[in-house]
Amino acid sequence: MSFRLQAIGALVSGNWSSTSSSGLNMLDGQTPPEESAIISKMAELETAHDALAYSRLRKAKYDLLNQDEMRYDDVKNSTTTWVDAIDAIKAAHPKP
Repeated sequence: MSFRLQAIGALVSGNWSSTSSSGLNMLDGQTPPEESAIISKMAELETAHDALAYSRLRKAKYDLLNQDEMRYDDVKNSTTTWVDAIDAIKAAHPKP
């Protein structure tokens, strides 16, 4: 979903739909939000999305690991392969 549609959804309490010409079809007798309010809300949503970029990058890297097997092997072999891999991902994608 685009930030524009998310912003409109956050600003409108009732039912609405988007038309193919980027217009709004307001239902329930609502007044459409001002364009400036939509733009402001879009910026807010984009900022929140960007602030979590590290989290999305970490998750993608975590998903590539076979963590259960790594932990099992570490227990059996008295190694720290899993911890080292997680630390490397966190170092590469730190929290802001």
